[in-house]
Amino acid sequence: MDTDVLPPVVPPLPHAEPYKRNLRANAAFGWLRAGIADFKVQPGLSLAYGVLVFLVSVVVVISLFRFGWDSVLFPALSGFLVVGPILAVGLYEKSRRIAAGQRVRLGDMLFVDVKSGGQILFVGVMLIGLMLLWMRAAVIIYALFFGMRPFPGPDHVAGMLFTTGVGWAMLAVGSAVGALFAAFAFAVGALSIPMLLAEDVDALTAMGRSMALVWNNRPVMLTWGAIVLVLSLAGLLVGMLGLIVVFPLLGHATWHAYEAMK
Repeated sequence: MDTDVLPPVVPPLPHAEPYKRNLRANAAFGWLRAGIADFKVQPGLSLAYGVLVFLVSVVVVISLFRFGWDSVLFPALSGFLVVGPILAVGLYEKSRRIAAGQRVRLGDMLFVDVKSGGQILFVGVMLIGLMLLWMRAAVIIYALFFGMRPFPGPDHVAGMLFTTGVGWAMLAVGSAVGALFAAFAFAVGALSIPMLLAEDVDALTAMGRSMALVWNNRPVMLTWGAIVLVLSLAGLLVGMLGLIVVFPLLGHATWHAYEAMK
């Protein structure tokens, strides 16, 4: 055997180096500032994208009332945070192009050339399924506490929930169950969608990395989650009109959250 023959050189795997860990909690505000900066670059594109998201949200809400599904209105609004990452793909693309010094057009944001191909659809379908599962769980929780009592409608639901012991108990259980759904969705979707846009990885790898990154950067990701929640609620409380601005800001900032982890 010729001992002088060396084994072939194996190229390093992509991302052989570990992602960043233990980022400071205040880094989340830096992501938001970077998102605002991207928003200001050709702001009309981001606003147009926000208008599209707003119109889709309005159509969904109107459909819930028209088909008599207003009982799942609040879980559906909560589920908006679950599917938000997949809706923001075009915003990630704008931020990516800005960083690369490339030209950005609305068509580039609406028809994104995803590096991972169809893998991103897998994550999108899973997030939509998770939202539908949460909506069904909310209906079951309501039935467990109020039985066959008809849903009183959005105008009277506050009195039913906040003036009765059963209502408070349902709020406690529903909030706990919703928090579990939200935590899982956030861990899986927070960074996997930007990763699939920019890297040639499969969906399961992206979701696994996203969960690992969230876990290893808990302080900053908890801060970021709080920022997303507060701004999203603010956008929803003004008749969802605030989403026209809030959604693009959060989308651009999420891209910078992903970039900060690399």
